[in-house]
Amino acid sequence: MFKDRTDAGIALALKLKKYKGKDGVILAIPRGGVPVAAVLARELGMPMEVLLSKKIGHPLNPEYAIGAVSLEDRVISPHPDVDEEYIEKETVRIRKKLAEHYHRFMGDKQPIPLHDKIVIIVDDGIATGNTLLSTLPMIRKQRPKKIIIAVPVSPSGAVLRLSRSVNEMVVALIPDAFYGVGGFYEDFRQVSDEEVVGYMTGQ
Repeated sequence: MFKDRTDAGIALALKLKKYKGKDGVILAIPRGGVPVAAVLARELGMPMEVLLSKKIGHPLNPEYAIGAVSLEDRVISPHPDVDEEYIEKETVRIRKKLAEHYHRFMGDKQPIPLHDKIVIIVDDGIATGNTLLSTLPMIRKQRPKKIIIAVPVSPSGAVLRLSRSVNEMVVALIPDAFYGVGGFYEDFRQVSDEEVVGYMTGQ
């Protein structure tokens, strides 16, 4: 059990101290991952950015990911029953929302190139990992030196599944019984956009 997201970040930082001072980037998944990532960025001496991507859901089952979209890239798993027009419309719609979020959180700052850097992806917890799995190919295309997923809590099934897709998976707590990420925090209040901006600007 963690007191709050800052406490969770401290627990993760202890497990990642071997990366202190290395040439890396912390990618925080907003909004809940940002307070956790802020601790890691401070303790490891790495810059922090937001990881903005969103899955494209199947038209008949939006929860089922057929791909993912970021501001600069897109990865699609071919499905014969999904036409290109739907994919293009969803890409435009999602990218517009992502651009709004990026400007709100990062202003006019350009993303740091990930090539040959240690990339640490941080969230406040992972339940299934499905959305993140659909995002990883876009990160790999930038050819980072290493991809690490670091989260305070996740069930063993998700850890196993994600571990196969990255260089390292760091989890502070893998409970025998998982009942949602929020169940492992005393304080799991929602993080506001204003708070995210504060963390990103170092306020």
